[in-house]
Amino acid sequence: MTQHRRFPIVRTGIGQDSHRFLPPDSSKPLVICGHIFEDMPGFNANSDGDVVYHAVCNAISSLSHVLIMGALADDLCLRDGITDSEVYLVEALKTLGNQSITHVAITIEAKRPHFKKHLLAMRQNLANVLQIDVSQVGITATSGEGLTDFGCGDGVQCFVILTTMEELKE
Repeated sequence: MTQHRRFPIVRTGIGQDSHRFLPPDSSKPLVICGHIFEDMPGFNANSDGDVVYHAVCNAISSLSHVLIMGALADDLCLRDGITDSEVYLVEALKTLGNQSITHVAITIEAKRPHFKKHLLAMRQNLANVLQIDVSQVGITATSGEGLTDFGCGDGVQCFVILTTMEELKE
């Protein structure tokens, strides 16, 4: 009898999120990837509007088939008053079952804020929440050449590709 080699199951989830900025005189802080950006208005959102954490939640939803944003997060925010998107992300992780996150790739489109000096802190924040090594988190940012509202400075858009692996049982 021929033995078939068993490979781990690799899955990929894709997530997206975007929010407009509040007016400049808003006192709500701007939070992106768990990092507070000083001297910037926050997002027009029920929660803190963290577009990276929301996009990661959406990528997890595409893997677990459980609606996180617009369902679980809305309940936490509107019913319980929880506006910290990290709480939503921690809840989303519970839906992955025995899938382990192997890599997260993030692309942010925004004219502002400028991300260069904040990228490492953002990567570390996400790695801590996901309980993975910072080397497993990649973030790129682009202005989009001003071709969209995000590239014109009206808000921030984020795309995420999340890869998981599930070991097969013997």
